[in-house]
Amino acid sequence: MAEQTTSSIVIDADPADIMGVIGDFPAYPHWAKGVTTAEVVREGTDGWAEQVFFELDVSPIKDEYTLAYEWDGYDGVTWTLVEGKMLRALDGAYLLRPLGAGTTEVTYRLSLDVSIPLIGMLKRKGEKILIDAALKGLKKRVESL
Repeated sequence: MAEQTTSSIVIDADPADIMGVIGDFPAYPHWAKGVTTAEVVREGTDGWAEQVFFELDVSPIKDEYTLAYEWDGYDGVTWTLVEGKMLRALDGAYLLRPLGAGTTEVTYRLSLDVSIPLIGMLKRKGEKILIDAALKGLKKRVESL
């Protein structure tokens, strides 16, 4: 990943429960801000999604895109953009670190590039907004289950 934005949050759950929510793509429209569609295009032999098609509508980005995923058990998952209309790159990762007592630190890394010209500072701000919304949504979803 090139320039990226990173943020972390502590969730009151074990890594397996958190990865279960991260891997449940059809449920994303219920908790992931701006995601209107998330459909698994290709599933791996291990049961985890290998490619997922998304429709996203979160200002200033409205796009349809497909991501390729690589899973590292319950320790993390990384993704890269396969194709998109407005997005030229969308590389990211969720990294999980058990803290004990049923809590886990989740770190989200994101690097994006869009086809419209944006100053680097605005890209980083957009990444930060997306990351913060994703982490808060993930925490709320996992802890409510």
